[in-house]
Amino acid sequence: MRNLLTAITDRLSTRKGMWTTLAIWLAATMLLAVVAPSAKDYETSSIDSIPVDAPSSVAQEKLDEYFANEDGLPGILVFQSDGGSFEPEELSAFFAELQELDGIASVVPFTELPPQAAAGFYAEDRSTVALPIAFEPGLETDEIRDIQEQLTAIAADETNLTYTMTGPAGIAVDTLNLFSRADLVLLFSTVGLILVLLVVIYRSPLLAFIPLLAAAFVYEAVNQTLGWMGQAGLLLNQQTLSIMTILLFAAVIDYSLFVFSRFREELKKTDDKYTAMREAMREVGLPVFYSGGTVLAAMLVLFFAEFGDYRNFAPIFATAMLIIMVASVTLVPALFTLFGRRSFWPKVPQVGDAAVRASSLWSKVGRTVVRKPLVAASVIGVILLASALNLFNLDYEFDTMKSFPADMPSRVGYDILEEQFAKGDLAPTSVIVEAEAPISDDQRTALIQELTAQPLVSAVQPSDATADQQVVQLSLTFAESPYEVATLDALEQLREQAEELLNASEIEGAMYFAGETAVTVDDRAANSRDLIVIVVLESILIFVMLIAMTRSMKLPIYMMGTILVSFLAALGLGIFLSDLLFGIDTVSNRVPLYAFVFLVALGIDYNIMLISRLMEERRKHPVKKAVEISVSATGGVISSAGIILAATFAVLMTQPIQLLFVFGFIVAVGILLDTFLIRGVLMPALLVLFEKEKPSRQEK
Repeated sequence: MRNLLTAITDRLSTRKGMWTTLAIWLAATMLLAVVAPSAKDYETSSIDSIPVDAPSSVAQEKLDEYFANEDGLPGILVFQSDGGSFEPEELSAFFAELQELDGIASVVPFTELPPQAAAGFYAEDRSTVALPIAFEPGLETDEIRDIQEQLTAIAADETNLTYTMTGPAGIAVDTLNLFSRADLVLLFSTVGLILVLLVVIYRSPLLAFIPLLAAAFVYEAVNQTLGWMGQAGLLLNQQTLSIMTILLFAAVIDYSLFVFSRFREELKKTDDKYTAMREAMREVGLPVFYSGGTVLAAMLVLFFAEFGDYRNFAPIFATAMLIIMVASVTLVPALFTLFGRRSFWPKVPQVGDAAVRASSLWSKVGRTVVRKPLVAASVIGVILLASALNLFNLDYEFDTMKSFPADMPSRVGYDILEEQFAKGDLAPTSVIVEAEAPISDDQRTALIQELTAQPLVSAVQPSDATADQQVVQLSLTFAESPYEVATLDALEQLREQAEELLNASEIEGAMYFAGETAVTVDDRAANSRDLIVIVVLESILIFVMLIAMTRSMKLPIYMMGTILVSFLAALGLGIFLSDLLFGIDTVSNRVPLYAFVFLVALGIDYNIMLISRLMEERRKHPVKKAVEISVSATGGVISSAGIILAATFAVLMTQPIQLLFVFGFIVAVGILLDTFLIRGVLMPALLVLFEKEKPSRQEK
């Protein structure tokens, strides 16, 4: 691989190669812009996350098979009076105009119901009404949004009540609105922050401009390529694309810093910019390529996940990383070669300048770590251990609504329902019993009694039955919220005891559980399984790649060991700070896997840069001197890259979804830990402590 890559970068590091590379990239991106659609054209707000063979998916299939509902996306209309109770007649004008709207498949005729039936839709104090609604099948989310806007206007004109729509339809509309604005905020915030940080850190306008120019080319190529894939049928989830944007800018800027840092060092040895870039890429080309390769491998591992959101990451992120890897060894060096020494204005490197000042911060750190490696490793070890111990305080939040902004209309409606109605009424569980013979009234009554006697079950009512009475549907309500851990555990226990419950009711057949709680149980199981599988597979794959790169068994152990410890510490510290600074005491169960994939994949980049420089210096110096030089030579660029990478992921905190907010914050914390404590102190200390001294070539 080294010989092949060197042959490519040597050819590109010439005047002809530089112009050819730039021309190809310009032509390719312009062509893609003309012939390929944008990924934005195929964005979707949600995908099917639960495996098709999961118990809740099977149960939903049974429900659709026996009790088919031809309606489209459901929602809940919520009306609330500030002055206490109100009568159905107050909604008469609203319902009269609602009947004139197109796109609504069904809605409860609330104003026409007898008083006893209407009472079932009221909260206990009669101040709030919750009415199911269903939209016609096939409507796009933006079409539902138009209907929702009309309903909001009618409610404002014809009632004195607070109105909002929640449920799946309301959430879909609000998600569309949130991300239509959030995408632009994310993009401009990312570019602006990177630009400011590059200028502040390097005090050179061109050093800020060139990496962002490369990122613009890559973004266009990735966006249009994903558009083609979306056109071919790939689902492009909005959250996935948001994270992909961050990954793209972070990786391109990271690799640009690695390239120009070594380019600047070589310009201090030679007058010719082409020679300088050729020598620079001979040393950093392979590490940069392997760095991208580890991220690519980490993304491909996600194909082994069961959870749909994780599998959706795989093709999208892998496509982005593949293009980034190519750009990092072609476009990026070509752009820096084009501008040459002017890239570093006003601090232009001159031949004969010192590669690294002995008085620099990282030179001092390198000397200190080499002198006292045991003390350095012990201090950092205590900090990491204390941070990781906070994982014992990790609590998951399974109610996805809690991840949305508190003022989002569907969240407001949901909170009203949660406050005014029994917790379990938010999402009853559908129980489908498929028997081998017709189910008698006595058997049905016995089953209802058996189910009602189970822990946390507050009520069970008959709902529907097939004509031959061999399949019945029951509505089961839990005493607690459908998303509480205790409720999830209770439903999981019901599944395990399904056969016993049927036997006690003298029914031969099978029982299935469908609904929000059942889906959340499967969500939890899939996440737990995927976390173990992905962590193991990704760790093994990256470890093997590191062995291939270093041709050593010991170095990859240090590299993977420190990065895994860093991940645990980052997760623990991030959770602690999220609670302390933002009052977020629970996190989505997706956060640990999200954080692992990115912290390990991106964090290993800095290990690769440090170790590759160590291997280079070990050809000329003993271990201690090689470690000292490696830390001083790479410390500046790694710390700069780490700060920018952390800030880039922190941009996710501008997103309206708490999952992305917490994920971005934890990754930012982890990258800073990685950059300053792991790469700057712990890793060098371990190398001094455990790597054996070998005589240098000069000593021989």
